[in-house]
Amino acid sequence: MTTNDHYDRILGLRALRSYSNEPLPDVLIERLLEAARWTGSSKNLQNWSFVVVDGDQKERLAACGGFTDPLRDAPIAIALVEETDGYEFDTGRVAQNVMLAADTLGLASCPITLHRESDAGAVLGLPDGARCRYAIAIGYPAADATPRRFGGRKPMDAVAYRNRHGESW
Repeated sequence: MTTNDHYDRILGLRALRSYSNEPLPDVLIERLLEAARWTGSSKNLQNWSFVVVDGDQKERLAACGGFTDPLRDAPIAIALVEETDGYEFDTGRVAQNVMLAADTLGLASCPITLHRESDAGAVLGLPDGARCRYAIAIGYPAADATPRRFGGRKPMDAVAYRNRHGESW
């Protein structure tokens, strides 16, 4: 894969919400967890952990948020746990790493917000001070899986500025 291929993959990454029923082998799950583990973090504190969720536990976790059908439909989810004194920004970095790794492994993924994080903490058995607000649904893409298209991206001059917000890039 060339540098442009990597860049094109980053630009093309989309959440997929339809999965086949094919189970994921542990070797692929371990590769996703390695991608998560090697994500950079603030001050290299690595104040996170990851819970692989499948079976009936997935349904219990899905009940902790709205719009969680992808979590219900995927063979697995990886719950992203922000440990005590963790940073939500680092959790977002982990999510992106896992999704990019899933894409390179031929897997589909979709980030899920768990709106009732205290319920998610109870489902996952988290210790005091830890929280789980996000999970990633992961599986092989369904044969008819297509990413949702929402009209592309805003123009660059609407999102990027030089030195001060509102000044032209």
